[in-house]
Amino acid sequence: MTDVFDEKQAWFIPPGVNLAFSTRQGGISLPPFDSLNLGAHVGDNITRVNGNRQIILQRLNLPVTPAWLEQTHSIKLVNADNSEVHHADGSYCNNSNQVCVVMTADCLPILLCDKNGTEVAAVHAGWRGLCDGIIEAAINKFSHSPQELVAYLGPAIGPKAFEVGSEVKQQFEAKHPEAQHFFVPVREHLSHKYLADLQGLAKLRLAKAGVKTLFADTRCTVTDNESFFSYRRDGVTGRMASFIWLDA
Repeated sequence: MTDVFDEKQAWFIPPGVNLAFSTRQGGISLPPFDSLNLGAHVGDNITRVNGNRQIILQRLNLPVTPAWLEQTHSIKLVNADNSEVHHADGSYCNNSNQVCVVMTADCLPILLCDKNGTEVAAVHAGWRGLCDGIIEAAINKFSHSPQELVAYLGPAIGPKAFEVGSEVKQQFEAKHPEAQHFFVPVREHLSHKYLADLQGLAKLRLAKAGVKTLFADTRCTVTDNESFFSYRRDGVTGRMASFIWLDA
């Protein structure tokens, strides 16, 4: 199943919890959405998108259709619900009747669960949602304390590819001054452009919120064209998805 997701055998994953990060490989979409595009909003043929979603359903042996979201770069989380599409950037579930999922193509996917394997959540964290508090909003959905949670960071735009303006740096620093350590000037004496470490910023926010156990896939979606879609690299492109669900 390595064409669909990267198994992390060294990661601690509680019994009863399942998670997966898709790549761009193993689907039926044509360029520029080749090939496992799971996004229905990017201009791809909807029949092929639905075919790709069926491929994922079968390969991951998902218990139900995932609770797909219409993502808006907000901090809104909903209870996972595959009977309708919600406008939100994360979903939460404490039963085996739903599969939480978020789509990305450079933004950071974050999967959460408790160490007992009874609650899960999936989060779409672009820089704006991350800065505004999407992680904290997700943690607040759990009945377990932050110290009892585990976070899994999926592939995203890497710290050598994510160029942002000084206003982004300032917004993160306004929340936590330590965020300055995750911004590096693009060039010496160029103070208005920075390279930002999105995973580093997420780790900071998780630690501040009390989550001490986390694992990360540090591959860069921009530089790894063979494995990942990247909006910043290609503009018109597909979407990967990150899934987390509980055993029946």
